Amino acid sequence: MSNRTITRAQLSEAVYQEVGLSRNESADLLEAVLSMMSDALAADETVKISSFGSFSVRQKGQRIGRNPKTGEEVPILPRKVLVFRPSQVMKARINAKRAPKAS
Repeated sequence: MSNRTITRAQLSEAVYQEVGLSRNESADLLEAVLSMMSDALAADETVKISSFGSFSVRQKGQRIGRNPKTGEEVPILPRKVLVFRPSQVMKARINAKRAPKAS
């Protein structure tokens, strides 16, 4: 299993290669898309990308946690968390990569 990370620069380069915009226009397009997604999530909206998945913000309530070192109970404050749910198409694609090859 590789621990490869795809960066913004690599995504921008992929847009440049596929769409044919200039490198600057490709970078601007990528930034605009990511900014729009961030703004929507900050406004508690759901972002759905067909055949990929959906991003949403979920509110978690206050609860009691435990410090693993001391065993002391500590309150965990309410907070918002970002949740990603992959589409069925994405799940199938990921699982197809893991399936052993038949000889």
